[in-house]
Formats: sequence, structure tokens, C-alpha cells
Amino acid sequence: MNTNLRAEFLLNPDITFLNFGSFGACPSIIFDDYIAWQRALEYEPVQFITQKGFQYLKDSRIALGNYVHCEADDLVFVPNPSYAINILAKSFPLQAGDEILTTNLEYGACDRTWNYYCRKVGAKYVRQPIDLPIVSKEVFIEQFFAGLTPNTKAIFISHITSSTGLIFPVKEICEIAKEKGLFTIVDGAHVPGHIPLDLSDLQADAYTGACHKWMMTPKGCSFLYVKKEHQHLFDPLVVSWGYESANPSHSQFLDYHQMQGTRDFSAFLTVPKALEFMAAHNWTEVAAKCRALVQANALRFCELLGAIPIAPITDDFIGQLYSIPICTTQPEALQQHLYHHYHIEIPVMRHEQQVFIRYSVNAFNTQADLDHLYHALTELLAAGELCKKW
Repeated sequence: MNTNLRAEFLLNPDITFLNFGSFGACPSIIFDDYIAWQRALEYEPVQFITQKGFQYLKDSRIALGNYVHCEADDLVFVPNPSYAINILAKSFPLQAGDEILTTNLEYGACDRTWNYYCRKVGAKYVRQPIDLPIVSKEVFIEQFFAGLTPNTKAIFISHITSSTGLIFPVKEICEIAKEKGLFTIVDGAHVPGHIPLDLSDLQADAYTGACHKWMMTPKGCSFLYVKKEHQHLFDPLVVSWGYESANPSHSQFLDYHQMQGTRDFSAFLTVPKALEFMAAHNWTEVAAKCRALVQANALRFCELLGAIPIAPITDDFIGQLYSIPICTTQPEALQQHLYHHYHIEIPVMRHEQQVFIRYSVNAFNTQADLDHLYHALTELLAAGELCKKW
């Protein structure tokens, strides 16, 4: 790992930052680009918002489309993946008795979104149980599709989960779902800049990803991709000037979801600079080194906490995030104690009846960071503030 990259980020140097997965972190050069766009907006606000901004957004969508392998016009920028899922869930043509199939390991905000819109029409959000530890892709896929019924209209699944940090076999699931005539929606919040993403190969009907996590743009930069043949299904979440536009573009999808009135879309415009930064630092190699460090330490932490690994420690399931079941009745207090006493930023998350501590590794992290976490947890165990999981 290139420790010099730590200086590229705006992070507090006194904190051991092992929580890149939650909100990412922005390198100075990308943040400076963000400020430059904001200054350009304030210099000519009318021209920027009503004229020039649309070309700037197009340039950014082209860069992002090239990176994730799809047409630029099949992407719209959104503040976060939860916003994108709300667009999809609100307009998806559900009727009473229909079902959306998902897993019991999804992100809580998205669970709430689907529950809300399903209940409004009498549909059902089916959280199919997935056994932990996961044994193999094949077993995962079998367990997932055990929840399929004649009423299933769509599947919704994470590409990389939040609380467990696991990579799911979404390509295989999308292929099977397509054979069964199901609409496929993938939450890829953690994917861009983390693991390779080729939307042309994945063939999901709808996909959302965050650029402000592993791609390192400023906060509030994410995207929604929808296959062209399905774009007409999805109304704007905010009805504004793009609806029945007086000056429509070639794409109703762009008009509906891009023309949202006055807003600062500067964060969206930093995507080219973020991609430039990643290319300059050979991010494929950086990510591979991070992944290797994550995996090399996984069993060590599981043994310390008396936990069973929740999936095979391979590239199929583990990227730059690793979650370990941890025995604590006060996860929120533990998270704050690690921050205030040990100066470690790391999430300790509840998921149903389980609690996970999840470390993230990015370009600036080293073995010393993980050793510091190991030392802190060892002290807490010795003091009786934690217990062995099993």
C-alpha cells in the first residue's frame, strides 16, 4: 500500500479510519474540483443552471458511462442510492398480491422503501432468509430462489451488502431471473471503484451505485441506470420542469430525473476528475492490494472474537470490506468507545438479531491500522467489555 496516498485525503490524521464503506472520503484534488464547479456556478448562476449545466452533466455522464460500460443516456445522477430506489419502488407497476423477492441481508433504508410502497398497494416484500455462513455461490442462489412464487414480479438484491460487506453473485442471479421473466433491480451502492462493474454484461434492468463511496467523489453523487426499454415506467420522484417539458430533450428519462429545479449539482460534475485520479494511481492495483490486506487479516479477527467467518474468504465474496460477528449488547456505545478512546472510526452495526463490526481498507490504510484495531479489541475482551461470540 502506498502510505503517501494518505496525504491526498482530507481525513483527520489523528484517526485510524477503517470506515471508508459508509460515506467514502474525498481526496483533495477531487474536492478542489468540486469547489471549482461551485465557484463556476456562483460566477454565472443563471447560465450555469439553465444552459451550460446540461452539457457539463452530459460530459460527466459520458465519463461515468464509459467506466461502468453503458450508454450515457441510460444514466441519471441522483444524490444517493436510496433516492434511486425510491424512484424505482414508487413507480414499479405493482398490484395487490404481487411480490418483490429480496434477501434478509439488504440495506435497512431500502427495506423500508420497498415495505412502504408494497403496503400502499397490498403487495408483499419477501425477505428470503440466507444462511450464514454462506457456503458457496450455488447454495446462495438456491436459497435465494427458494423464495420465488408465481406472484414474484421482480427481484431486488445488493451487489455488495452494507452490514455484512459480502459480494453477492448478482450476475448469475440476474441471468436466472431474466430466464424467468422477472424484472431485476440491483443495489450497487458499494460497487463503483471497489470491484469491476460492467452493466452491459450484468444485464440488470435497473442498477444504482454511489460515486461518493469507493469512487471518492464529494458526498451526494450517485447514479441510477435503467435499461432503455424500461425507462418509460419510472416517473420523476420530484415533478418539475422536466415533466411535460416546454423544451424536451431527446430523452424523457433525462428530462424527468435531471431537470429538478434549482439545486447544486456540482458533486455530479466531479466524476471525470475522480476517474482521472483513479487512473493516475493505478486503482485496479490499489484495490487488489487493499483486498489482499482485508482477506489476510480476516481469520485473525474471527479467531480473536470467537466468530465463524460468514463466507469463504475469497474474491467471490470479499472485497475491501470485512464484517465479523461480535458479541456486544451495546453496539452503538462500542462504536463510540472505539472512536473516543482508541481514535478508531469503524462501524458496529445491528442486523436483525446479529451485530457486526466491519472494517474497510482503502489506499491509505496499512497493516498498522488493523493492528491498532486488533489491540483495542484485545483490551476490551480482557476487560470483560466484550464476550466471545461462540
